[in-house]
Formats: sequence, C-alpha cells, structure tokens
Amino acid sequence: MVIGLFLAILAGSLVGLQNIFNSKVNERAGSQTTTTLVLGMGFLASLVIGLIIEGTSLFVFQNMKPWYWFSGFIGVGVVTCLVQGVKHLGPTYAISIALASQLLFAVLFDSFGIFGLEKVPFTMKECIGVIVIMFGMILFKLSGESEKQKSQAA
Repeated sequence: MVIGLFLAILAGSLVGLQNIFNSKVNERAGSQTTTTLVLGMGFLASLVIGLIIEGTSLFVFQNMKPWYWFSGFIGVGVVTCLVQGVKHLGPTYAISIALASQLLFAVLFDSFGIFGLEKVPFTMKECIGVIVIMFGMILFKLSGESEKQKSQAA
C-alpha cells in the first residue's frame, strides 16, 4: 500500500509539472503542436523504456479487446484540453478542476461497473470525500477572486 501511495503522489506531481511545461510550449507553439510534441516524446520514451524492461514481449497483446486501442485518442483529448484549460484558467485552477472531474468520473465508473470494471459500492464515505474536494475547490476559487479584488482596489 505504501508503494501505491508513493506512486500516486509521484504521478500527481508529474501531472502538475507536465502541465506547466505544456503551457510553456503552448505559449511558443499551437495547441496541436504541443499535443503532438508531448505525445510523440511520450511514445518514444515509453518505447525505449518498454524495450529495455520488457524486451520483445512489449508487443504481445493477449486477449485485448480492439476498443482498448483507442486510449491513445483519449490521451490526445486529455493533453489538448489540459493545455487549453491551463491557458484560460491558470495551472492551479485547471488542474484542480481536472482532478475533481477525474475523481467524480472514477467514482461513477466504479459504482456502475462501466467498461468492465468490478462494481464498487458508492458509500457515504465516498460521497463525503467528493463533496469535501468540490467544496475545497469552490473555497479556493472564491478566495482567489477576493484577493484579486483587494489588489485591484488598492
């Protein structure tokens, strides 16, 4: 469990870092150029690391449903939307919304067993957790706006 927690925290920090870098690339290039660069570099890195770690078994796909291959297209949507979200909202607010949305949809997918997932009951504990995160985002946004109003008034 500790390793899982560490990896999840590391993933979150890397997503935040990647979005900052993506927004900087987007300042100099267009959104689709940024997406192409990000996913192209990710492909090369994944291929090299995969070949080093897994060798030729990297290309063995046992019993994989064809529609799973479309996850790459979803990745294009993720990068494009996050780059534009950061551009319009700023990194902290865009990532907060994306993470809250990710949590909400993960709970829905788990609760209904969508896409072949094992059904996980939606309990009051999960409901409270989602509400606390959403409430935190609202507080974060409202406190940012009040600070902005104070600085504009000064």
